[in-house]
Amino acid sequence: MSVPPEQIVYPLLCRARLHEIRQSNHAVSVPDDALLQLPERAVQFGTGAFLRAFVDDFLQRANEQGLFDGRIVAVGSTGSARDQVLRGQDGLYTLAVQGIEDGQPVRQFRVIASVSRALSALHDWDAVLELARSPTLRFVFSNTTEVGIALHPDDRMHDTPPRSFPAKLTRFLFERARAFEFEASCGVVVVPCELIENNGARLRELTVALSERWALGVRFMHWLDASVTFCNTLVDRIVSGTPRGEEAHRLAELLGYEDPLLTTCEPYRLFAIEGGAELREMLSWTRADSCIRVVPDISPYRERKVRLLNGAHTLLVAAALEAGCETVREAVTHPLLSRFVQRAMFEEIAPSLDADGATEFAEAVLERFRNPFIRHSLVDITLQGTTKMRVRVVPSIRAYAERTQHAPRSLAFGFAAFLSFMRGDFRTARLAQGLPMPADDRADHLSRLWAAIPDGSDNAIERLVLSVCGDQVLWGTDLTLVPEFVDVVTEYLLRIRDAGVEAALADHLAPGVT
Repeated sequence: MSVPPEQIVYPLLCRARLHEIRQSNHAVSVPDDALLQLPERAVQFGTGAFLRAFVDDFLQRANEQGLFDGRIVAVGSTGSARDQVLRGQDGLYTLAVQGIEDGQPVRQFRVIASVSRALSALHDWDAVLELARSPTLRFVFSNTTEVGIALHPDDRMHDTPPRSFPAKLTRFLFERARAFEFEASCGVVVVPCELIENNGARLRELTVALSERWALGVRFMHWLDASVTFCNTLVDRIVSGTPRGEEAHRLAELLGYEDPLLTTCEPYRLFAIEGGAELREMLSWTRADSCIRVVPDISPYRERKVRLLNGAHTLLVAAALEAGCETVREAVTHPLLSRFVQRAMFEEIAPSLDADGATEFAEAVLERFRNPFIRHSLVDITLQGTTKMRVRVVPSIRAYAERTQHAPRSLAFGFAAFLSFMRGDFRTARLAQGLPMPADDRADHLSRLWAAIPDGSDNAIERLVLSVCGDQVLWGTDLTLVPEFVDVVTEYLLRIRDAGVEAALADHLAPGVT
């Protein structure tokens, strides 16, 4: 009697199994044993899928070419337990690269060995500080989402650990400086991967501010200035994370082992780092891949990527989830949503960008969204969705209005769909089913605004839109000053309330409607 595929138990990926995998499964690229012996030269704050498919992948490539000769210690801070899984797998995991590259289908499986071990900031803070005292350490990477590069009112130096990521980093750097008696040659390069403008400069500002608040002294301030380089960066790769259900069973059967951290991503990748020849020399690992570019100005790369690729994701997600879609690919092949996102990208976002090649980049983005090999969950994109709206979409709303003196109607529709979504019905239903819902630090604030208008009258919704659009804490600007924006958002929000998101979208896309 045959065993159903979902009931077959495969052994877990671990170091002891590498030789067997190397011998028995030629579909998987397995690293040489020598790569498992390299010293720890980097720490990364974050254990999530993006770092695993991006920084860790690049450094694996560099190790294979003898351009980095080091491994990474991953520090988890969110309580996800990924650090425990990484430890159980000896720091190993599988990267599945799937998509179209140069017109040809690509499907590659590689065991990544660039992570030596994982620590929990909450449970292993002493070990994190011990790592700060390591003489081989040279690099600090991070990816803590757009809300990560910010301070918390409760940040205290002697907490174990301090609350915010900048506070953890400041404490880490102070530990290092003190351990080496503020020796200039023992500095590090900090390479943040969060999608905020001037991420390195912003992180440095917060580190300096905390150093002053905590009175860490003049010697540390001089060391920080002379010995720690903070890089501004732009990162670009669609990472869909870990497959679940039937896809996970199929991959386990193909690979011959279980890997709870198997990470899927597209072939496309871009790592733009701002700097000149001196920084390029410091970052020897950047020579491992032509998709890593150390350039004097990353702003053109950033504007195109954040506003077209990330902006399109954020603009789509609420309407697509309400329309019953589960993945980005479903959304961009949906008869209404596909026209909606194309109109927004080509008629409103791209024309408001100063970066060259915006239209061509938008076309490439849509092809990447349609990648049949990537299951990019829309729910995952709702993580810190309000902050993403601020960073990724609001700048396009303002730029379009400044150029035309009119509200961008497709962006306004996406904003209205976002407000409808933030009422919380989808979140409540998902949690009731026992399914996880990504965090959004502003979700409770927006749902409370909805709860204050139980009758849902036209006037009440108009007041809600006016209040939300005028909230400069949320958006960093006053959207009530954008010509027609409040009226257009209110109009669309009322249509969504009365007819549902798909009918409202059909009205928006109807011929003759602008």
